[in-house]
Amino acid sequence: MNERYAAAVAAIDAANAGDPTRVVVRGVESPLAQVHGTLAAAWVADLHPDADETWLLAARAHHLRRWELPRSTYEPGRAGYLKWKRDQRQRHARDVGELLAELGYDETTIERVQALVRRDHLAADAGSQAIEDAACLAFVETQLADVARKLDRTHLIGVLRKTAEKMTQAGAAAIARIPLEESERALLAEALGG
Repeated sequence: MNERYAAAVAAIDAANAGDPTRVVVRGVESPLAQVHGTLAAAWVADLHPDADETWLLAARAHHLRRWELPRSTYEPGRAGYLKWKRDQRQRHARDVGELLAELGYDETTIERVQALVRRDHLAADAGSQAIEDAACLAFVETQLADVARKLDRTHLIGVLRKTAEKMTQAGAAAIARIPLEESERALLAEALGG
């Protein structure tokens, strides 16, 4: 990729380095938002070797400074979660747009990255679906163990099933390639029937 893309990746990673939530992934402790973006971009590249720059930037920035709008500031339950998630996507899109504009990206490219971050037209847009698959795969690797400790088993199985339902067949198949503990593998097998 080009110098501007490398600068954008560095700026996104630097912004996400401030995440106070730290996770250990593949033996390395990192800020959650930063490793989430890194993994999501890697999954997009893995599942879509011909992915263009907009897809890779959107994957990298899909959780841009996510910790700045805590889930706890919204009402509990599904409605609160969905509103928080919608608001987060709007924030991530706005923030990445500002970052890319500072680096000299054109308006058309910025708008495309923002649409991908928001997952506009998910069912009809291969790029939006690629970001969704990558985000789900990054979630499984970075947060499954933590979520498993917080939710009762029935609720957790439901979350995992809903996650898989949002994914393409290729994306869901890639779950098998994520390095996980045996207990997490067992949860996935129960939830996904395999």
